[in-house]
Amino acid sequence: MKGSSFFASLGYTKAFQVGLWSVWLCGFVLIALSLYASQRLPSSLKEQIRKPKIVVTSAAKDFSTDPTKPTITIFSAPSSFSSVVGARQILAIQSWLSLSPDLTVVLFGQDPNLVSLAGALGSRVSVESNIDFTFLGTPFFHSMVARAQASTSDISVLIDPDTILLPDFISTLNFVHKLDHDWLLVATSPNVTQFPFYLDEAGTHWLQEDGERIKLQKMQEALAEKRQWSCCEGKILLAWNTGELPLHAGVLPPFLYGKGIHSHWIINEALSSDFRFVFDASEAISSFYIGDISHSHNRLPKASTYDDVKEKSWEYAGNSFLGSHYGSMYFRGANFSNKLVKLIKCDGHYLFFDTEENVAFPYRDQSSLNSWKGRIMQSRREKKRMDCVEVSRSLDRNMDCSFEEQFKLSKPLLPPFSLESLLPITADKDKTIILAIAGSSYRDMLLSWACRLRRLQITNFLVCALDRETYQFSILQGLPVFEDPHAPSDISFNKCHFGTKCFQNVTKVKSRLVLKVLKMGYNVLLSDVDVYWFENPLPYLHSYGPAVLVAQSDEFNLTVPINMPRRLNSGFYFARSDAETIAALERVVNHASTSTLSEQPSFYDVLCGEGGKNRLGDDRCHEPETNLTVHFLDRDLFPNGAYRELWEEPNVKSACKKRGCIILHNNWVNGRKRKLERQVLSGLWEYDISRRMCSRSWHSIKLTSYHRQPGYAILMFS
Repeated sequence: MKGSSFFASLGYTKAFQVGLWSVWLCGFVLIALSLYASQRLPSSLKEQIRKPKIVVTSAAKDFSTDPTKPTITIFSAPSSFSSVVGARQILAIQSWLSLSPDLTVVLFGQDPNLVSLAGALGSRVSVESNIDFTFLGTPFFHSMVARAQASTSDISVLIDPDTILLPDFISTLNFVHKLDHDWLLVATSPNVTQFPFYLDEAGTHWLQEDGERIKLQKMQEALAEKRQWSCCEGKILLAWNTGELPLHAGVLPPFLYGKGIHSHWIINEALSSDFRFVFDASEAISSFYIGDISHSHNRLPKASTYDDVKEKSWEYAGNSFLGSHYGSMYFRGANFSNKLVKLIKCDGHYLFFDTEENVAFPYRDQSSLNSWKGRIMQSRREKKRMDCVEVSRSLDRNMDCSFEEQFKLSKPLLPPFSLESLLPITADKDKTIILAIAGSSYRDMLLSWACRLRRLQITNFLVCALDRETYQFSILQGLPVFEDPHAPSDISFNKCHFGTKCFQNVTKVKSRLVLKVLKMGYNVLLSDVDVYWFENPLPYLHSYGPAVLVAQSDEFNLTVPINMPRRLNSGFYFARSDAETIAALERVVNHASTSTLSEQPSFYDVLCGEGGKNRLGDDRCHEPETNLTVHFLDRDLFPNGAYRELWEEPNVKSACKKRGCIILHNNWVNGRKRKLERQVLSGLWEYDISRRMCSRSWHSIKLTSYHRQPGYAILMFS
């Protein structure tokens, strides 16, 4: 028995060894044949095999087997948290937090209550107010995108604040994170009129109205029966990986968030630029929002004429204006449905479906993202895949959107704001406003000045535009601006500096407007836009009592009094709305109207007397007819552009801070270009011209240049 067993096992062992040798020889032959065949391949095909554009590995099919998961940050800009809208937004945020303990949420907003709400939602929720907002509190979409791009997370998501997400969102992101090319995921969220579910206290399980736990699949099936798609006017989710390539060519215009067009614009430009792989994952992600489609943020309010939009929603008209003047959307019409590859989930596996070529791919292995020509993978799952494709096609979610009617509204913007309507909106509790006056030659400096005030959290400022171009520009940058109908019409772009006829005419506008505002009961701090603010000067200026006009001294000589003849600088002064100041300013305005000089000599000659006969000591004047006192500000705190040659210091900011500067005037330099150059090179510049937004501390995106494409400016960031 034992012998027969031994020989039987020996025979089995020999047979096994022969089998192994056969497998080894066959493998060797196959490898040799593969090497020979690869040498016979065309060079282009060999390149595809070496460097596939996008590859989805088998591990991506079941990401739970991969311990490395991408970090994800969701960015959103909630509106008020009052009433039903607030409850929906809180439910949406809770749904995001339930997806993964490693996911973080950043909420854009300026409402102080938002901080306490974020605290109640947990440590994974933070508030970001350090982006650009309009003076009415509407966030800028381009600033939101830039902030999200500066994130250190592997994946950034931009989503509407009331869009609810279910767990397949995370599994989809885990899958696409395996793609070896930079990508942009887009998804439209369907609407459901009722959402009878809520999360338990732990925020981990969904419950029905009766408090019973509901299985996720059953919940998805119930919602799928009630959902309504509205791709053009619904809510769009954007997600992208933190890669080397930008989202699109050119610069993202300053769209107002939630006022239409911006999401479709960025999808259109991303497809046209062809930097990233852009695909539609709407069917792979379970996302919903509750409410009537007609109340969507992206929907243009019902209005048949430009006048209706002007009166009811000029912000939508502003986005239409930008959409029709920047990028290629005006010419293409946002017709990108056939160009968007779909990502669908079929039988537990993800599948890319090219609607234009009518071809499905379990993975992307072509050499160019522009051509989706290939073959359907032959396998036992082919029929199931085709069934899934047919279901996807039957949904008929056409994302082609016509913005022709909205583009017709992109005429000159005329918001329903005047000086009279802006004053109560912008003035502080002391009824004080900061007034700046600028024309087109100083519009970039105007934005730097406004950005600086925003950084100092100063909001009680107004801008008077001297021309239509500056007015339009300021509106699109979210500034509280009004147009002066009596401004001079012959304002030169490059020849309106000190001493020119243009300068003389412009300065007389300032005193006239200040007087008008004083008569309306508001205190005024008049500041030229070439004044850099280190801190808010109003607390200091308010320390001077009534019947005192406080002004900067233009004296540069250190050995003489600061109130010498004609050394009152009318580019920075504080005037109270009292009888003495109003009467004195009326005299200044009348004197300037008959003078061939600027308003500045009129200020001194009227208030301090010709030759300084009304001077008091070294830093004051007294106007006897109106009983107004003029106080010249300490030059260490309020230096002019020639004082101690501060602008010539290697580090202007440091030199000023050592002296305790509150502001620094960029005057005593001739010519607009030299003034701009001096301020930019000194580092006292707060506006990012290339991005059309205020400079921020999180601007860590490297400046990169890409090949210019037809219809695009050179890309300035990546």
